[in-house]
Amino acid sequence: MTKAAELAGSARLLLVDGVVHLDPAPAMFAAMLDGWATQQRARFLKADTIKARIDLVRRFAHFTGQYPWQWQAQEAEEFISHLRSGPRPVMVSTARGYQNGLRLFMEYVTDARYSWPAVCQEQFDAVPTQILHEWNTVAHASEYEGNPGRRPLTYDEVQSLLDAADARVEKIRARRRKGAAAAMRDATLLKTVYAFGLRRREAWGLDVVDLRRNPRAADYGACGALFVRFGKSSRGGQPKRRTVLTVPEMDWIVPVLQQWVSEARPLFSPGSHPALWVTERRGRLSWRGINEAFEQARNDAGLPEALDLHSLRHSYVTHLVEFGYPEKFVQDQVGHSYASTTAIYTGVSDEFRNRLVQQSLQRRHASLWESQK
Repeated sequence: MTKAAELAGSARLLLVDGVVHLDPAPAMFAAMLDGWATQQRARFLKADTIKARIDLVRRFAHFTGQYPWQWQAQEAEEFISHLRSGPRPVMVSTARGYQNGLRLFMEYVTDARYSWPAVCQEQFDAVPTQILHEWNTVAHASEYEGNPGRRPLTYDEVQSLLDAADARVEKIRARRRKGAAAAMRDATLLKTVYAFGLRRREAWGLDVVDLRRNPRAADYGACGALFVRFGKSSRGGQPKRRTVLTVPEMDWIVPVLQQWVSEARPLFSPGSHPALWVTERRGRLSWRGINEAFEQARNDAGLPEALDLHSLRHSYVTHLVEFGYPEKFVQDQVGHSYASTTAIYTGVSDEFRNRLVQQSLQRRHASLWESQK
């Protein structure tokens, strides 16, 4: 069996024998956080995930004014209650995420293999205990718990959004101001996100070489498919890769991308930089820049503020379903591990559902007519 001192994040590896701190409580808490970060890095979790969890624990400690070996279930309940009652109450999914993060930390510091209960008992005559249980955490009762205003865009809304992005290019040119190339980049980016159903990180990580040919769609040239290298990863895993095929209903994206690569992108003088979306400083467009591109077009189009960049991905899934593509094809296109996830993204229109009803009625009437012959 593995000894406690051999485990990444063990108290025995972090606390130096014979060292006496003038204020031992904050030193112990800092060592716990360092140990937890080490344990998570050993599991190959992402740096951003680790930082967010550490920040959450610090935030909770500041709220309680106590240390982990003093925390009780009441503190956790009051923390979530406080977050719900503020001027901007947290969403259910956010509250669950906070509870899960705190529960994972408490699992770590209460695990005897890491020695924290023993050293806390020795120094403070108290031991940390789990404070989050099934009776004081959010139950996962619904598949989707996000903002109800976040939804797929209708065909008209997608058109309005993309038209607004194109109009911004023309406005800048008409005023003879700088920024027309950047506006064209933003418009092309938004069209690409929709035409291939991309996540923000997936769009951010695209390089020019990720534009691929599809032998079965030779007319599309180098834009017959898109090789996504920064797909959403599983816990501790590397980003997942997939190839997204250009579907005929979205083939309008082909000349758009061709023009961007051959005419507009060279205006940024990117040199050897591989990124598909480059900036005036010859760097890769940031996540924030991608968000701002969507927000600018959304506001110009007069669309609801609840809509965000990810809504375009929801729109892509919905529209592929309405085009009649099989569920498995849609699932593979967007890189979902489970069909149930794809179903959450789907929000078919009333027109589509009415069309299905009409088709069903026609089949029913036809069968009745045949039986009466």
